[in-house]
Amino acid sequence: MESNRLEPVLDPRALARHLSNKLLIDGALVPTEPFPRLKRFVEHSIELPVAEVLVGPRTDAELRSGLSAALEAGQGVVHVLDDKGRVAVHSSRRACPGCGRGFAEPDPRMLSFNSPQGWCPQCHGTGLQLGDFAADQSGEEAQWLDAGGGAAPCGACAGARLNPVARRLRLQGRSISELTALNVDALAKFTARLRLDARGTAIAQDAMAEIRSRLQFLARVGLGYLSLDRAAPTLSGGEAQRIRLAAQLGSNLQGVCYVLDEPTIGLHPRDNAVLLRALDALAGARNTLVVVEHDEDTIRHADHIIDLGPGAGVRGGQVIATGTAAQLRSNPLSVTGRLLAAPLRHARVPRRAVTAGTPALQLTGISLHNLRALNVRIPLGRLVVITGVSGSGKSTLARDVLYARLHAALGSARNPAVPAAGQLRGVEQVTRVLEVDQTPIGRTPRSCPATYVGFWDDIRRVFAGSDEARIRGYTASRFSFNTAGGRCSECDGQGQRTIEMSFLPDVKVLCDQCGGRRFDAQTLEVHWRGRSVADLLAMNVEDAVEFFEAHPRIRRPLALLRDVGLGYLTLGQPSPTLSGGEAQRIKLVAELARLAAARPGRATAAHTLYVLDEPTVGLHMADVERLTAVLHRLVDAGNSVVMVEHNLDLCAEADWIIDMGPEAGERGGRVVAQGPPAQIAARRARSHTGAALAPFLRERAD
Repeated sequence: MESNRLEPVLDPRALARHLSNKLLIDGALVPTEPFPRLKRFVEHSIELPVAEVLVGPRTDAELRSGLSAALEAGQGVVHVLDDKGRVAVHSSRRACPGCGRGFAEPDPRMLSFNSPQGWCPQCHGTGLQLGDFAADQSGEEAQWLDAGGGAAPCGACAGARLNPVARRLRLQGRSISELTALNVDALAKFTARLRLDARGTAIAQDAMAEIRSRLQFLARVGLGYLSLDRAAPTLSGGEAQRIRLAAQLGSNLQGVCYVLDEPTIGLHPRDNAVLLRALDALAGARNTLVVVEHDEDTIRHADHIIDLGPGAGVRGGQVIATGTAAQLRSNPLSVTGRLLAAPLRHARVPRRAVTAGTPALQLTGISLHNLRALNVRIPLGRLVVITGVSGSGKSTLARDVLYARLHAALGSARNPAVPAAGQLRGVEQVTRVLEVDQTPIGRTPRSCPATYVGFWDDIRRVFAGSDEARIRGYTASRFSFNTAGGRCSECDGQGQRTIEMSFLPDVKVLCDQCGGRRFDAQTLEVHWRGRSVADLLAMNVEDAVEFFEAHPRIRRPLALLRDVGLGYLTLGQPSPTLSGGEAQRIKLVAELARLAAARPGRATAAHTLYVLDEPTVGLHMADVERLTAVLHRLVDAGNSVVMVEHNLDLCAEADWIIDMGPEAGERGGRVVAQGPPAQIAARRARSHTGAALAPFLRERAD
């Protein structure tokens, strides 16, 4: 029958004339009087047209009224039909009428990649592709990264770390992942421009005030360039410490004693002033700050100084001087005071010229992190220092690009894939590349300076040649604590035992059998010049230099350890007890010892490029002087040294400086200036390093 035919809707605007007496049935407009007969046993879609609105500024009230009526009639569901006949389904009840999928009420945990409710189910909130990740092992991400995972962003979340539902929650069109990808300065600008309606303002007022305050504190300590989603393992020690400092600035506590351990680590001289202002703000709030520091500016800025010494290790531990910087300068017993009164002069050795004909490595078109199409020339056979404000791309250039590319090109990388785009030319001029970092020289107490540098083998041979050892038939292997036969069988030569504690950290105690001496009783009965092998392990380096005066092969590396300021260490000092700076200097000594053993007194044919990242961390001004001499010796032996550094004493000793900047993060990543120190100082108008170096060179000119 004609009355049973449903007429398709061709023009949605025709609804206006029929809204009061028409329905949409199976997509067709039909009258309600008389109501058509519908087919039985067939599902039908019946929709109530509520309003037709031509969307525009003048119809805003009409649109709101129509939507309100539609949501009420549809019990939270409304269909919107556009002028092209397309239908969009919307719901106010966190459920999709189309696919039947529902969503939980928004909860703060949904927006956290540290919570199962919010993290991406594929990468568990790391933002990286991981191999054997298990949710119950969260917090141990470094193990999977070391195992080869995390080479590219997660395919499911593209590095956003959150699940799809969390990524679709928006604040003025932006997801929380997009907001946390901004750096501190950019997010501060976003929050300053943020405009909310009355309801939004009532909800966010207190939270926004707290957010803006904490962003301000991060900027005050010089971290405005950091993105908020920056992974913690990629932060330097100085950045992590300043983040904690910013948190304390925002706490508004009074009467607190803060203890800071070298807060200037990783800071450019420009940023030092920012840090000192932040420390002044903490002290001005009636707090006490106790700062362990070697930085000269911080020492001069202090209200009261406690100088320990006179030496290190067993030769230290005494309070040598107290008072202001001026009082320390007048104290003849204080090494710190002496260097404040008579700072190091530069340059200590004649500067090695760099010309167009100097052999060099050429990096072209390098793009990685904030480096964009960077071109830079690195002269070889020179002491090269890469400078720039914190976050300007120094470590990216030195470690992630230069070291990684050379490591792969020379065939020593386990994974030859290097993420940086661009080219490296001149590799054939280098035979070996070595990163001298501050990682431990070993993980067990059996690793110590004597074994790492290599002179322990010579000491064992000396003991094996003694009369007592030959009578007993002992060979050099008898005096090794790394192999069975002469070492203590109870602790396997470690000198200590580990006791596992339930629900508590493991405890290390001296071995009951050997008392920490590492060897069995029969081995300890052998003496050379009145000392047992255990006595020598307990001897410090300075004493050992004199003890082995007649043995050049042993004395030479011992003298090198003394020359870099490690004379206080014992020969058997367990590697886990060494600081990062001590471990780094021991590695440098091992290199010098290797060079001397290969061709004493002459440069080696092999050309090694050494990469160092802030080697002055943890070093006193007197130790910096010793480190400078060691670095010059490496270059004089025919090698190249490339290091990232902020210390002006080392910058002034460089043959060539590559200054990155001009600022941090996205505003960095470019070569601001390059050349010898005097040339960088002449560019002080555009170079922060030049601005700090210019007055420094005038004061310290030799």
